[in-house]
Amino acid sequence: MNCLVFDIETVPDIQFGRRLYEINPEISDPDVAEIMFTKRREKTGNEFLGLPFHRIVAISAVLRSKEQFNVWSLGSVEADEKEIISRFFDGIEKFTPTLVSWNGSGFDLPVLHYRSLLHSVDAPRYWDTGEDDRDFKWNNYLNRFHARHTDLMDVLAAYQARAVTSLDVMATLLGFPGKMGMSGASVWEFFQQGKIKEIRDYCETDVLNTYLVYLRWLKISGKLDWEQYQHECEIVQDFLKTSGLEHLQEFLNTWLSAKD
Repeated sequence: MNCLVFDIETVPDIQFGRRLYEINPEISDPDVAEIMFTKRREKTGNEFLGLPFHRIVAISAVLRSKEQFNVWSLGSVEADEKEIISRFFDGIEKFTPTLVSWNGSGFDLPVLHYRSLLHSVDAPRYWDTGEDDRDFKWNNYLNRFHARHTDLMDVLAAYQARAVTSLDVMATLLGFPGKMGMSGASVWEFFQQGKIKEIRDYCETDVLNTYLVYLRWLKISGKLDWEQYQHECEIVQDFLKTSGLEHLQEFLNTWLSAKD
């Protein structure tokens, strides 16, 4: 097993909103965001901004390889967007892992595409569809019918939009912690308060939920037997026990209490 489960957290790109809508520079960032939300609501009926309007403030990952299991957020708390994105694509360049996400095809990866264009972040391995490596013609990151990226939300919904459910619902259904005291809708509020660490912690619990759902999917699809599945869960639990991080310990406690 060599997979990288990932999740991004975003806030409105205030600078882009100012330029696009020609907003007076004296207007505060929160007020610019409200203008952006209002324009989106008038256009679509909801405030969820179009993907080019999102700025990435955190990318968290679970890496499972033959040698290790790890959960972390890319870059430091002070890292800017370009560094975070560069680290993500550098990992793909170095390890060529299987990517696993929840709605990565519909949100995370397109946002990463747009922001990597903005910052001119090179990612030749990720974008290769067979021109440089013939194996990638038959299995690359960009084709939904290939396995280098598994979007669990799409796979479990059989690629039917009306069958889609949320990660929180699916994780809770399976006895995993699900959302813990925060949601994606809270990220902008936390960001304005300077709570980047809390956003990263939340993102890390999201990738843990995604990874645990992925393990269960590997079990039912015949890629893991029951003993292998249990062993993989134990590896996660052992890591969380020894992490020394409060949010990971809370995740473990919630997981174990749901099993009682």
